Amino acid sequence: MNLKTKYLGFNLESPLVPSASPLSRDIDTAKQLEDAGAPALVMYSLFEEEIYHEDAELEYYLSHGSDSFSEALSYFPEHHDFTSGPEEYLEQIRRLKENLDIPIIASLNGISLGGWIEKAKLIESAGANALELNIYYLPTDANQSGTEVKNIYIDILKTVKENISIPVAMKIGYAFSALPSFAKRIEEAGADALVLFNRFYQPDINLERLEVEPVLSLSGSDEIRLPLRWIAVLRKQLQLSLGATSGVHTAHDVLKLTMAGADVTFMTSALLKHGPKHITTLKQELIQWMEEHEYESLDQMRGCMSMENVKDPSAFMRANYIKTLKEYKV
Repeated sequence: MNLKTKYLGFNLESPLVPSASPLSRDIDTAKQLEDAGAPALVMYSLFEEEIYHEDAELEYYLSHGSDSFSEALSYFPEHHDFTSGPEEYLEQIRRLKENLDIPIIASLNGISLGGWIEKAKLIESAGANALELNIYYLPTDANQSGTEVKNIYIDILKTVKENISIPVAMKIGYAFSALPSFAKRIEEAGADALVLFNRFYQPDINLERLEVEPVLSLSGSDEIRLPLRWIAVLRKQLQLSLGATSGVHTAHDVLKLTMAGADVTFMTSALLKHGPKHITTLKQELIQWMEEHEYESLDQMRGCMSMENVKDPSAFMRANYIKTLKEYKV
């Protein structure tokens, strides 16, 4: 049974790729993921704030006593908010490359050009096989247009692509108008892959401390429906690799996303819940389902349920919305 797929130019043994998470911080855990069948590994993200915090600390010690600068420094997260900085990140790439035989995909998370170019070059030099640009930008200015927001993404992608030679994936959120047009711009700007979607964590309010605090909720399988729809819509319109993330827990999730047109399916929550061996379980379940339904490979089914190939393409659009509401029963 052939579970092979292609992503970012790499021939992978399966589409079951661990996404950016703390699992890649530990070499032993990363090795367990590889042994369980992970065909590639996306590293935890290096955040833009970590890059600038390192620079700000240096400047602070050089300019100690400057009231204006000490005020500016307060806008950066405290040092203890970070578990590692740029140098540790680069060293972890080297350690992963020394201990694993699968492709290592680094991850940069930020919103501006700044230190991205330099760090992207260093990430390539450290041995990363590819880079994922995980842009987390939440526009809050009423005077900033959607076009300006999209241009931030495109400018970052173009600049990074001009400065490194390894493949680059762009990971985006779902809250974009005219998403197919934006996805096409991303492809034309040079992205080798598009990952749908960045899972933004929503803040909560602590009523006792009257503070805004972060909340982490692991995903569930229901969440694949959002990337499933848009991958199905985009599959025939784009030539670049498509990665699905958010809600990938079961073999059925992987099969559905593959049929929609995904080249790889990323997972974190399922691995945090069940451990690295969950990859082995999913591979076995994929093979069993494919044997029962007489599929010889994932390529044979990839895109068979994309919008271009289904009997009723409107099911991915407004018709599905209307039908769902009309059929709902209390």
